[in-house]
Amino acid sequence: MSKIVLKGITWGHSRGITPLLAYSQRFSELNPQVEVSWTKRTLQEFADFPIEKLTEEYDLLIIDHPWVGCAAATGCVLPLEEYLPAEYLDDQLANSVGFSHQSYEYGGHQWALAIDAATPVASYRKDLLEQNGVGVPKTWEEVIRLAEQGRVAVPAIAIDTLMNFYMFCIAHGTVPFASEEEVIDAATGLRALETMRSLYVLLDKKMFERNPIAVAELMSSGDQFWYCPFAYGYSNYSRVGYAENLLHYDDLVSFNEVRLRSTVGGTGLAVSATSNNVALAVKYAAGIVSRKIQSTFYVQHGGQPGHRSAWLNKNANLLCNEYFTRVMPAMENGYIRPRYNGYLHFQDHAGDPLRNFLLNGGTATDVLQEINELYRHSLQPAI
Repeated sequence: MSKIVLKGITWGHSRGITPLLAYSQRFSELNPQVEVSWTKRTLQEFADFPIEKLTEEYDLLIIDHPWVGCAAATGCVLPLEEYLPAEYLDDQLANSVGFSHQSYEYGGHQWALAIDAATPVASYRKDLLEQNGVGVPKTWEEVIRLAEQGRVAVPAIAIDTLMNFYMFCIAHGTVPFASEEEVIDAATGLRALETMRSLYVLLDKKMFERNPIAVAELMSSGDQFWYCPFAYGYSNYSRVGYAENLLHYDDLVSFNEVRLRSTVGGTGLAVSATSNNVALAVKYAAGIVSRKIQSTFYVQHGGQPGHRSAWLNKNANLLCNEYFTRVMPAMENGYIRPRYNGYLHFQDHAGDPLRNFLLNGGTATDVLQEINELYRHSLQPAI
């Protein structure tokens, strides 16, 4: 009798693939008739290729929460509340890390389970700071002073500059996307851009080609950069043996005496509506995102869980030099992006003028005008 094969697609970092492979092996041991295979793609491919197309080929899909508006519009993945017990989903909600679980709910349906949780947080080389008699920055002013010494790294590709733009709009007092006419009011947007530029003009230009993974690799493999004020956190780099040098993680610094509030990322696990093996795919998803597996097996194999019990687990924190305990406040304070069907078009393009402005200069009002035009276009229904 031939085996049933469940096909999944994820992103190609250890955090995104290793725990899935490990659990798939265990799942097959417990369900010998089933094989679960995973295809990985780059972080950029993860953001670029339409997920609704992937549902035609894969049973299990790792997704970003801003995509759920498209899921609701197309129905290409399962509304999981129709397939999972209410008690299970109640546990997921009660143990959400910040708003991770809620971010996959849209239009009254749960389109994915929060398998992974992340938000931009601070990271640093504790050994280098101590060797040079420098304390871990606690305020924005301290970040700027360290950047003036050439010791600060920040991922500055387009998508990351956009996520940080949201953060600095909030830091200046206004949450973006409150209106359907503009992403942010001009006064707040201009102040946010001015604040960002005060840091980005001090950065090594190679940062504008690096995503959070590349920055973590750079900081953990060499001694030039000591501190990163905000990049999506990767607990892997705080685990002994993963990289050449250990990174430590912490909450974000204070800006005008208030902690910065970053833009939540993480991933969810969805099940294709066209799967020929829905029951088994749902069984796999429910198992790997369960309280027990998330706080033990998943984190032990390099995962960054979406279940709160894992973040509070003593053994999980021992593995990661207290990563989860240290960055939990930032997760609890995180900002959730829009999820309407069409937002991803905006997200795919709005970071480009921001990155160009931070790298090359220009007129801030022109940047705001361009992103507002992209925003209004993204709100128009597809023809």
